[in-house]
Amino acid sequence: MANLFAKACPIKIHDSNIIISVPSKALAPEAEEGVPEIVMVGRSNVGKSSWINSMLGRKNLARTSNTPGKTRLMNFYEATCSSETLAVPRRWSIVDLPGYGYAKVSKKEMAEWNKNFQYYLKNRTNIDMVVQLIDARHGFMDSDIDMLDWLLFHDLPIMIVITKVDKCSNRERSESFQSAKKLLDKAGLAQLPIIAYSAETHEGRVPCWMYLADQVGLPHLQEMEANESA
Repeated sequence: MANLFAKACPIKIHDSNIIISVPSKALAPEAEEGVPEIVMVGRSNVGKSSWINSMLGRKNLARTSNTPGKTRLMNFYEATCSSETLAVPRRWSIVDLPGYGYAKVSKKEMAEWNKNFQYYLKNRTNIDMVVQLIDARHGFMDSDIDMLDWLLFHDLPIMIVITKVDKCSNRERSESFQSAKKLLDKAGLAQLPIIAYSAETHEGRVPCWMYLADQVGLPHLQEMEANESA
């Protein structure tokens, strides 16, 4: 894993779009064979929309909000990417699921959200990676641990991204990472990387792309252009 992160291998994005937003699993588009799918989970207001925009080099593709619980739909995005080693651009998808752990909704509504995304994660046939986002200012909270345990129980591939690292002190950042590392060690995931991310500065963008490229089979670039615009 150390060698993977020692090289800069970002993806060239040709285009990206939102395909559809749906309120339930029953209305989700069918999985497409050969199209890798990356699914995002995290607490409400953890920065999932900001992560999508930053990763795809867009400002407003995914709508962001400071109001927890704003995203109540399953949002499906599509991107086409390529690299110097891939002659034909490859299409893949990102699915942003509603945030969990938001207390200011009814128990009935929360139960329905949980039912939707748990059913989706269990039954979707082409999920290549589940990206769990954790707010650096709070670290793993009980709902995050519950989600991690659930993902592990169902043997889903996991990528851990610590968001909003630009919004916390160095001490808070260090404590958040140490806590996350201990948790992953305890879960038998000592080799799983923990990637720091800032949607403001785009710190972590290259490591995220590199890990996805390695684990999902997305195309690598040989090297990052020195003047690459974020």
